[in-house]
Amino acid sequence: MKIKIGIGYDIHRLVTGRKLILGGVAVDFHKGLLGHSDADVLIHALADALLGALGLPNIGQLFPNTETWTQDLDSKKILKYARGMISRMGYKISNMDIVIIAQEPNLSPYLYKIRESIASILLVDGEDIGLKATTHEGFGATGSGEAIASFASTILISDR
Repeated sequence: MKIKIGIGYDIHRLVTGRKLILGGVAVDFHKGLLGHSDADVLIHALADALLGALGLPNIGQLFPNTETWTQDLDSKKILKYARGMISRMGYKISNMDIVIIAQEPNLSPYLYKIRESIASILLVDGEDIGLKATTHEGFGATGSGEAIASFASTILISDR
């Protein structure tokens, strides 16, 4: 059995006039994340973890913010791309662990829906996804409410 491990990280600034999307789920909040795509930091961190485990380029290289075709891109498409690459390269997702760092909004009411969204995109069981939300207790850009960040780790397995 072959095992591969990947980690990913992303951070985006919060601004007015944008929807807040996390894990493919719309979160009710008066601000959203600024970015070329929908700026879904959770999916971006997770996709980088999955692609990194495979030794592939990160999403910034594969979906560059200098291209018009990535403008306002639904990040679920990025995660579906990663899922396809995992399959093509002969791997399966063993598990994932994800942390969202946000001073606000309170994400607890959304965690189940986010987990189910990720599971449906990646075609895995929700129990294979660890998902947590925390704050930075007032420190830094995430702690002051200026940004939201996410870390993700994953293990991929293959019988090859």
